Amino acid sequence: MLFESIQKLVATLDFTSISEERKTVLQPLVDFIQTKYADKKEIALNFICTHNSRRSHLSQVWAQAAAAHYTIPQVVCYSGGTEATAMYPMAAKTLENAGFQIKMLSEGTNPVYAIKYNQDQHPIICFSKTFDDTFNPQSEFAAILTCSSADQGCPFIAGAEKRIPITFEDPKAFDNTPQKVEKYQERSVQIATELFYVFSLIK
Repeated sequence: MLFESIQKLVATLDFTSISEERKTVLQPLVDFIQTKYADKKEIALNFICTHNSRRSHLSQVWAQAAAAHYTIPQVVCYSGGTEATAMYPMAAKTLENAGFQIKMLSEGTNPVYAIKYNQDQHPIICFSKTFDDTFNPQSEFAAILTCSSADQGCPFIAGAEKRIPITFEDPKAFDNTPQKVEKYQERSVQIATELFYVFSLIK
């Protein structure tokens, strides 16, 4: 059971806002999860963008929450970049605003966050790392490219069973503007809507 504050946000997600074109983009991820689920295998999803700082972390956390919400326990979500930087503080803050409980485990140039979506499950550990970091799966995973530069820059991802581009606009464009909070929230809700839609189709 997700924390009540997250459940309230989830109740507002509108699947009808997803265009048919976008549903076509999401379908390969649905197919990957469905096949693994039917075979009762672990479902490893590695969300990848250039810096592993914003979109890939938002996707990782929302996908794990969606799997819990739809009771698909064999899903384990990861994230990585083509280079390691740091999880951007506003990405963590946006998840906290959505109802996730966030604890900073270590500070420094690349802080480590523990992010909880319910009382009983292990927290999701978030920090910036390359997609092939030992923290991430090395085989039998879906590589989900969340930004166009990672999609273009990573034509081949070693160990990935499937490579699925599902790109999102970067909220980084608004980092130094008055719309920063609003735009991060907007992107977070879009990612949540699309990933909850994906998991809602798993039977």
